[in-house]
Amino acid sequence: MLNPFAGSQHISLLPEQLLEGGELIAIVDDDEQIRGPLREFLEEHGLPVEERADAAGLRQLLAERAVALVLLDIGLPDTDGVTLIPELVSQHPDLAIVMLTGVADLQVAMDCIRKGADDYLPKPAKFREILFVVRKTLEKRRLIFENRKYQEDLEKAHFRIQLMHQLSLKMNTVYLSTVELDKILLAILVGITANEGLRFNRAFLALFDDNMDYLEGRMAIGATCRERAAEIWQEMQRQQLKFLDIIHRMSEDCQQEDQEINQIVAKLRVPVAATDNILVHAALERRSVRIDPRHGCKPILLERRRPLRGIQDPYPPDLDRRNTSGAAPPDLPVPHDLINLLQEDTFVVVPLFSPGRPLGVIIADNFVTRQPITDAHISSLELFASQASLAIEHSHLYQEMQDKIKQLEALNEEVERSKHQLVAAERLSALGQMAAQMVHRIRNPVTSLGGVARLLTKKIDDPSLHRYLEVIQRESQRLEAILEDLTEFVSHQELQREPARLSDILAQVLLLFQRDFAAQNIEVVTELDAQEPWCALDRQQIRQALIHILRNAREAMPNGGRIDIDLRYHDNTLLLVIRDTGVGLPPGHETLVTDSFFTSKTQGTGLGLTLVDRILKDHGGELLLRRLEPGTEVRLTIPVVPAEPPNEPNSP
Repeated sequence: MLNPFAGSQHISLLPEQLLEGGELIAIVDDDEQIRGPLREFLEEHGLPVEERADAAGLRQLLAERAVALVLLDIGLPDTDGVTLIPELVSQHPDLAIVMLTGVADLQVAMDCIRKGADDYLPKPAKFREILFVVRKTLEKRRLIFENRKYQEDLEKAHFRIQLMHQLSLKMNTVYLSTVELDKILLAILVGITANEGLRFNRAFLALFDDNMDYLEGRMAIGATCRERAAEIWQEMQRQQLKFLDIIHRMSEDCQQEDQEINQIVAKLRVPVAATDNILVHAALERRSVRIDPRHGCKPILLERRRPLRGIQDPYPPDLDRRNTSGAAPPDLPVPHDLINLLQEDTFVVVPLFSPGRPLGVIIADNFVTRQPITDAHISSLELFASQASLAIEHSHLYQEMQDKIKQLEALNEEVERSKHQLVAAERLSALGQMAAQMVHRIRNPVTSLGGVARLLTKKIDDPSLHRYLEVIQRESQRLEAILEDLTEFVSHQELQREPARLSDILAQVLLLFQRDFAAQNIEVVTELDAQEPWCALDRQQIRQALIHILRNAREAMPNGGRIDIDLRYHDNTLLLVIRDTGVGLPPGHETLVTDSFFTSKTQGTGLGLTLVDRILKDHGGELLLRRLEPGTEVRLTIPVVPAEPPNEPNSP
């Protein structure tokens, strides 16, 4: 015999351990005198048995019942048992096959083994010998199943280790932005729900807001994305893609597929002040909590896990200990609105925290499969939660650092502005003192020279001398204009606001230039806003600013041209736009024209637009210049300070 009976050999497993729930043994033999007694013998030893007389009956039995082992006769009425072996192996890979035959032929036995049979017994075989072979074969089958399960567990553990490795590398090598934080958190939720991971059906993430006022739902993954998560890991291994790149793809899929679970997490918002709420309580106490109605309570009993290292246990040691290192908490009610929101009364809450502050919680459940949540599941979930806590804290630190950098940059810019303003103020102060002395000392001689030249012109009849006297008069007038600009520049007076309309002041200034514009063939086109309100303005200073702007426009068009003036009132602001068709500003000079003594003209002090800029800033407004083709555009903005109109408004 190939398999001699060894009754003295120890069989370690009991009959009920050899078979899974509902499995049985099939006897397939055309001889009823063999099937019946053998069935009774095996059943007496605790093994459920079904018998069939041919291959057709076996096929029907395999389709209807879970068969663990078949005792197969080689000589069946409808087929040869040897040729049936490949079919059984391919269609039922977990089926154990023991061949029975009346021909003691070694070649036939080897052929059966090569095709997939587990063992071979020649007839007649003693029932005890058959029992021994059956139990030995079932034991081997059981060991194969356990080995397969261990292999699956190893693969799952490998997945978790790889996931932790990927997350750790990401957090240790990259400063996390807000978007990257979402990817990290999503990766953790994937690990919690993936088939190769912890296999929870759903995972919810809730974080405290910046002010620590509320615990708010951030993101979630549901059962539909659990299957997608398994595909992700396979795709990652096949294509050698970066983990977080694939997570980004998955986030888009889950946002589309898990609309319901996303709506659930969006509604999760609990005030931090509600310390009796189980979510807030778990986060603040930094303890994992399992909620399970099967423990019996009103309505749910909370099983607190071990206190975290370094955190003082708030419960006295004389309370009943459910874990060797933890304490049983007082019963806390689980809000019915939370159960209604999750549509689930069995779940686990794991805290997220940094050394200095609580961050939030992860909620996980088995909403679909209804599998129990074990201590091992919670321990693994705490590992994922620790990675999530690191990611969140790193992101907070990064964001705080970015805020500090922005504050320092703003402070540095403010210091630079203050430095320039201080230098400019000192320069203008010295300039003002010098200019005041110059104006005082030069004004009288210049005035005297001009007056004497005009007097001599009236008394001398020689035309050749008249030319020289006209030069003296013209240059004296230019010096007087320069002195006037200097006087206006250094004599910075406080605003004398009074009710006025900008259009009225503009009309008065245009009257002053009417003759000069006509002489130079300059056309003026105005468009005024009828809704312009009365506001508080310094009439004299605004008039002075408009004079300088229109004078520059006139000087830019010695051969004639056009000035367009547009006045608009919008959003409590007056906007006056003056465009000319003159020679325009040289490129790059738009921001320089308001600098003191900067000018692109061969004559003049360059103080005109500087004075205009100061007047507008005193009114809270702004001066902007823009090059046109051809010409220049001057934009004046003045915030409106409302004022009641006088009883008799001034007319132009």
